[in-house]
Amino acid sequence: MSFDPDRYRMGWNYPAPIFTGPGRIRELPGLCRELGMTAPLLVTDPGLAGLPMVSDIVEQASSEGLAIAVFSNIKGNPTGKNVLDGVAAFNRGGHDGVIAFGGGSGLDAAKAVALMAGQREGLSLWALEDVGDNWRQADAEALVPCVAVPTTAGTGSEVGRASVITDEAARVKRIIFHPGMLPRRVILDPELTVGLPPTITAATGMDALSHCLEAWCSPRYHPMAEGIAVEGIRRVRDFLPRAFADGQDLEARMNMLVASSMGATAFQRGLGAMHALAHPLGALFDAHHGTLNAILMPYVLRANERAIGEPMVRLGRYLDLRQPGTATVIDWVLALRERLGIPHTLAELGIDTVQADRIGHMAVADPSSGTNPTAFNDHQYRDIFVAAVKGRI
Repeated sequence: MSFDPDRYRMGWNYPAPIFTGPGRIRELPGLCRELGMTAPLLVTDPGLAGLPMVSDIVEQASSEGLAIAVFSNIKGNPTGKNVLDGVAAFNRGGHDGVIAFGGGSGLDAAKAVALMAGQREGLSLWALEDVGDNWRQADAEALVPCVAVPTTAGTGSEVGRASVITDEAARVKRIIFHPGMLPRRVILDPELTVGLPPTITAATGMDALSHCLEAWCSPRYHPMAEGIAVEGIRRVRDFLPRAFADGQDLEARMNMLVASSMGATAFQRGLGAMHALAHPLGALFDAHHGTLNAILMPYVLRANERAIGEPMVRLGRYLDLRQPGTATVIDWVLALRERLGIPHTLAELGIDTVQADRIGHMAVADPSSGTNPTAFNDHQYRDIFVAAVKGRI
């Protein structure tokens, strides 16, 4: 069956309107106006800021009476300083909303800017770390409206109420949370992702898979998230290799954007050891988050093997794997990684075991560890990390 773009041109109302399909980016000015924006700040990463897609958006918006300014001083793992600089740019320019544009770094930073721009002087970003009811310290009425436009299919940050921001002083990633951080409008336009290099397509796609897999394995009771997770995994299986092989395949690109949003929706059921390790590794080594999750994936599945037997059998059946179970799911992951050119070890990223003990301590303290199927201690996290450095599954 040939690709029918109109089939994917839909609007979903979960939990805020999501507009899907090729060409939907042209509706951005109208969506901004719906939210009362006349002068939004478009927050993105520097790699995108100079591309024609951004200048085209700014030009189109200007022709429709919308004055968009661009802020792009953001690292691949966005920092607290990046957020503060974005807040300063927002207030200096008299902006009235935020457009979160780009991959996970741009989206997370933008959402944090929208959270902090109107808050009282003296409220620290770190005071809103996702611990207890810290979020209540923020003035919910002060959050500015945000429209999210992902250009990668991985983090799913466009449908999330949190941002992962690096605290450079402490060299740790912190999850900043507020219910109001959920973007008010989302555009999933596959035409914005066709220029992604195969390596980024692979790494971000495997990040989406990690979200779905960890949500699927979580011990929490959440049947709806469980169902979303397993269907997200199927879409990654069917469409990530296609998007990797042919970046112009709009059907594959569209389905990967959907899988990414599904993963981030599903992980309200919880994440696990992949992210508990990836977060400290990203903070310490400034490595790509999706690549870290992709490398860690089979090592974590193996370490969790005793606790995930039944869900792995069900997943194997859903994916139509022969002799479904943990071993065959791990074999499928390994084959997929090889097909996508994902490194087999953390050592291939230049990561060694010198800080293994520290990483074990950081992993067990990471919020994601709380919903891992196995309650690993710091020594067990250390062992998983060392195995991933040395390639021992």
